[in-house]
Amino acid sequence: MALEMSAAVLYGREDVRIERLPLPTAGEGEIVVRVHAALTCGTDVKVYRRGYHAKMLQPPIPFGHELAGTVHEVGAGVTKFKVGDRVVALNSAPCDVCYFCTHEQQNLCDDLLFNNGAYAEYLGIPARIVEKNTLLIPEELPFEHAALTEPLACVLRGLEESLAQPGDLLAVIGAGPIGLMFMHAAQLAGMRVIAIVKYDEQIEAARIFGAEHVVQTTAVDDPIAAVRALTPNHRGVDIAIEAVAVPETWEWAVEMVRKGGTVNFFGGPAAGTKVELDTNRLHYGDITLKASFHHTPGTARRAFDLIQSGRFKCCEYITGRAPLSDLDDVLRGMMNRSRHDGVGDIKTAIIP
Repeated sequence: MALEMSAAVLYGREDVRIERLPLPTAGEGEIVVRVHAALTCGTDVKVYRRGYHAKMLQPPIPFGHELAGTVHEVGAGVTKFKVGDRVVALNSAPCDVCYFCTHEQQNLCDDLLFNNGAYAEYLGIPARIVEKNTLLIPEELPFEHAALTEPLACVLRGLEESLAQPGDLLAVIGAGPIGLMFMHAAQLAGMRVIAIVKYDEQIEAARIFGAEHVVQTTAVDDPIAAVRALTPNHRGVDIAIEAVAVPETWEWAVEMVRKGGTVNFFGGPAAGTKVELDTNRLHYGDITLKASFHHTPGTARRAFDLIQSGRFKCCEYITGRAPLSDLDDVLRGMMNRSRHDGVGDIKTAIIP
């Protein structure tokens, strides 16, 4: 009789079920990880609400992508890891041979291999991810902290692609998990941060994660003017990071940045969404518009190094814990908070 495990399966909109599935086995070059912590994230909430992810998930399919655990089984040919090793396995790996990989854009790989199913007792890790994007965790680093590697890798790539430098003044629009991570990563890299938030409870969170100034959109008549007023001669910020994913805040970001500055549209609105931008301002202001997607093996390692250093506030970032059986309630609660009051846990560690 085949061994089984508990795992979350996405069936559609707001439909996640905990089921008994066959325990994965390790093929050549593969490993099986016993999951010790899987983290919730804004992408998971978005997928839960929409019922799919255009690039990664078509239901029914195992769900979740931020995890850390121990090696349960190693396949033939695996020499980097052994049973019992503590590891963090990222959710993708590039091919390193296509056009985009050879042009330092591995996040856009034509054959980017995704792996989902972190909300489970065990997860099989494909050979390519074992080889390129699985890292050993030191004994002193908690699993749930190591599992932050994937989202932080995306954020670090966003900062790097925006050509952010120490001393730059950044506006970060949004104080959800990714917005707060941008604030903290920027602050740790020597940048100054203006946070643009909506709810009272987000003000303190923004300050905890490094914001020098906080603009609350519900407390000012014009968020754009309020941000520019905090910059020398009202000229605007050097870099504006959009982390809300709605057209209005995309437009705000363009208006908040200075001449010669950079806007990073990090939040991804639904397919088909349109925005209106002032072409005169873009052209004569020499403004760079940038969108960042996903991570690369390089940014994954830089993120892991930052987490290992102890400088990143992992304890403050993981604000809740729950068993796998409570996953539906956790995701539903996160979705409802984002719709209504924007407060609550930043990230919940699901402990299978």
